[in-house]
Amino acid sequence: MIGLFDSGHGGLTVFRALLARFPDVRFVYLGDHANAPYGNRPSQEVIELTEAGVGRLFGLGCRLVVLACNTATAVACRSLQQQWLPGANWPGHNILGIVAPTVEVATQTPWAVQSPQYPQKYNSETIAVFATRRTIASDVYREEIRKRCPHVTVVQQACPRLAGAIEQGAPDTDLVPMVGEYVATLLEQCDGATPDRAILGCTHFPLIEHLFRSHLPSSTRVLAQPEAVAHSLEDYLTRHPHFAEPRDEAHTPILLTTGKLDRIVATLAPFWTGDVRFERVEG
Repeated sequence: MIGLFDSGHGGLTVFRALLARFPDVRFVYLGDHANAPYGNRPSQEVIELTEAGVGRLFGLGCRLVVLACNTATAVACRSLQQQWLPGANWPGHNILGIVAPTVEVATQTPWAVQSPQYPQKYNSETIAVFATRRTIASDVYREEIRKRCPHVTVVQQACPRLAGAIEQGAPDTDLVPMVGEYVATLLEQCDGATPDRAILGCTHFPLIEHLFRSHLPSSTRVLAQPEAVAHSLEDYLTRHPHFAEPRDEAHTPILLTTGKLDRIVATLAPFWTGDVRFERVEG
């Protein structure tokens, strides 16, 4: 069984892509809605909350957990992989993040390649990154892109109000000026250059990709993070098939939350259509 962990609803955009790509694999989703959002929290809190969520999913029988949250990945993934997991008495378990697949797509370079490779080393594109304040502060996208493509210009813009507004079900009329402000601020940093690619580095943002597209130059390519994660996981499971436990015929995806069920139901519609039911667990 494979677990997905996020601070709230945003990871459901990744969850849907994985369910579509792997219809025969068992999945369980845990949203830490009681502590959302993570984007404005101190790094140590993000690490501790992510450890708790991953530990819960391991305890439920997941041997592989995907951090379906850019903030959790940027701030906590490396710490969990290198420090927490080896000493946490979970042999045969692993944790993956969603920054790596996104960087692979942005640079067209495998994650394992840590230095410039032809022809990427001659790449002089401009890549825009829109994300939460904490993800931008971690500088993970700039660092990882520049390792592989040092001639690329990475321009970043924190969008501190956007994920919360999306999760609260704000209408496009409220979101349009926010997106317009963030895109305009980023374009000012580009000194007249047009971004060749844009990373929507928050799993909430695919829901309003159309708003970003309407404000970005028409030539800017917006990268689809959920599809990138699904493609990367497919490659990973090909190499590590023991993590892809087949689902029973009657098995349906399990969705868990640390938050209040009435609030979850009230704000779920943009993230999930059809019959779905969250179960509450103690946060």
